[in-house]
Parts: sequence; C-alpha cells; structure tokens
Amino acid sequence: MQPLSDIERQRIRIALVEDGGREDVTSLATVDENADGMGTFIAKADGVVAGLEIARHTFSLYEVLHGIASPEFAFEATVSDGERVQTGDSLGTLRARLRTLLAAERVALNFLQRMSGIATMTRAFVDAVAGTGAVILDTRKTAPLLRPFDRQAVRAGGGTNHRYGLGDMVLIKDNHIAANDGDIERVLAKLKDFFANPERAHVPVEIEVTSLDEFETILRLGTGIIDRVLFDNFDIELLREGVRLNHGTFETEASGGITLETARAVAETGVHFLSVGALTHSVRALDISFEIEPMPS
Repeated sequence: MQPLSDIERQRIRIALVEDGGREDVTSLATVDENADGMGTFIAKADGVVAGLEIARHTFSLYEVLHGIASPEFAFEATVSDGERVQTGDSLGTLRARLRTLLAAERVALNFLQRMSGIATMTRAFVDAVAGTGAVILDTRKTAPLLRPFDRQAVRAGGGTNHRYGLGDMVLIKDNHIAANDGDIERVLAKLKDFFANPERAHVPVEIEVTSLDEFETILRLGTGIIDRVLFDNFDIELLREGVRLNHGTFETEASGGITLETARAVAETGVHFLSVGALTHSVRALDISFEIEPMPS
C-alpha cells in the first residue's frame, strides 16, 4: 500500500471531526474504556476493492485525535486494492479498542465503500474496451474534497487519471470558445502568445470540438499548439470520421454520455481516450460491512 499524502491525511481528519467532533456518547455509555475488539471488513457484493489503507488510517487517526492508545492496534489486509472480491469475502481485520472500532467505523466504511464502488465501475469500463487500445479516463466531476480518494480508486480499477486541477492542463471547452465570440482562430492565436513567454512553463493543451468543421480548423491551424482534441458528444459515425481526418496528428479523446453499453463502440472508432464522468459522479458504493466482536480480556 502506498503511503498517504498530506492532503489525504488532512481530509480524513476533517471527515472524523465532522462525524465526531464531540464524544461518541453511545460508546462511552455502553462500552468499557479498556475493552479490546476485532473488526472484520466483509464484502456484501461482488466488486473491486479500493481504499483499504484509507480505512486503516481512519481508525489510527481517530485514536490520535481522541488520545486513545490501543495496546495491540493492528490491521491485516487479506486482499489488495484493485483485487476482485465476491460476496462474503473478508477484506481484512483490525484489532483495537472497542470504542475506536465503534466510533470510527462509519467514516472508514464511507471511504472504503465509495472508493470500492468507483474501482468496480472503472474496472467494468476497462473490461468493456479491452483489446481496443483505448484508455479509460476519469474527470474532475468528483465529490467536493474527495478528489484524491476518487482518483486513487479509478487507478485501482485500472483506469487513468485526467488532469487533477485547473493548473495541470490547458483544456479549452465550448465556454472558453464562446467567451471569444465563438472564434476558434482567436483562441489558437491567444494560446500561441500565452506560451511564447519563455518564463511560462508548458503544460499539455487540449481543445474540445463539437463539430467536424471546428475540428478541421484545428487541423489547419493547431499543429504545434494543440496536443489533444476532445470530441464532445459525437455520434459513432462522426467520431469515426474525426479519427480518420486526424490521421494521427493529435491525441484524440471522446466524451459525453459514454455508458458501459456504448463504450466499446466508441473505443472501436480508434480514439485514444474515453473520459467518463460517471466513474465518480454517479458511483454506486460497494456494499461492505464491518463486523465487530470483543476480544477476551
């Protein structure tokens, strides 16, 4: 498991504070302070796992925040992120104070279930385009503050991350073109001037087109400026024609309402990338339970 980044640690902390900024009064009232226990994560549906280290750190950080020191705190994973599991499979066990297990359970499961749901959906899309050479990309359509976890889950499912944030890539969308009175040539000229500054670090440049006429303008004037063209909401025939016209000039990407049922047909047009917002904006959490039992004193 890869070590967590600082931003991931910070956001797990925020989630714990949100859920238990005050005391867990239920556990305080009903569970002995020094009682130890074991919790087991169990898959309640078939899917792909992601987020095990996030779940482990959630319990560990809970103890730090609340001044708890489990004498035998230990997490043992029985599967790895990216691994397929079936209903009833154990994902791992955690030994800690019972109060820790009970109080941090919901936050840990929220992360683990969401991330595993994303990984499961991503794997389904990756499988759908297998053998075509096309790459499945995520988008910035992530839940606020959960982007690091959503992107990690996409990778666990076999997908690839698009840009993390606005500073990582120039991505000219329809509204950027509209802001220039719909004049793509003006946009291209501005891009050329923007990167003419020797102090300006170059980042990849992608531009969205919504018609073949727009794409032909990019082919005519965009060489040396544009790295990738995004065909947005093209039907299969138009997309195939766009790829033919491109003839290897730019990287190509398709987006807009791509589903599991249509993904393979889109990939078979020859585009290099399929960006799928549904991976993170319409995720269905994978059903996972956390079964707790006390340990002998």
